[in-house]
Amino acid sequence: MGIADKFENAKDQVVGKVKEAAGDATNDEKLQTEGAAQKFDGQVGEKVEQGKDKLNDVVDDLKN
Repeated sequence: MGIADKFENAKDQVVGKVKEAAGDATNDEKLQTEGAAQKFDGQVGEKVEQGKDKLNDVVDDLKN
C-alpha cells in the first residue's frame, strides 16, 4: 500500500469519526451522515489497498 493512500484512508477514517461525533453531540443528522460516509470511505479504501497488496504478493510468488 502506498504511503499516500494509507495516509488518505486513515485521515478519512479519523475525520469521519470526528464529524460523526460532532453531529451526535449537536444532534445534526447531516453532519452525522457525512461523518459516517467519510469514515466508511476510508475503511473501504483501506480494504482495497490491502487487497492490492495481497494480489501483488501472489503475482510475485508466481513469478518466483
